[in-house]
Amino acid sequence: MDGRPAPQGLYDPRNEHDACGVGFVATLTGVASHALVEQALTVLRNLEHRGATGSEPDSGDGA
Repeated sequence: MDGRPAPQGLYDPRNEHDACGVGFVATLTGVASHALVEQALTVLRNLEHRGATGSEPDSGDGA
């Protein structure tokens, strides 16, 4: 067991691999929720090291 969740909806753990700089948060129900916003903010924090803050358009790698 490697800690990844079981296949569900559009998620398939066979597609997981080591990579940096990709984040995607969505809802399949179309229902807005605070949990979705929290997940999106976590993605942004995790990508900050790639320059994904948008505060300086001339630095970072375009994440």
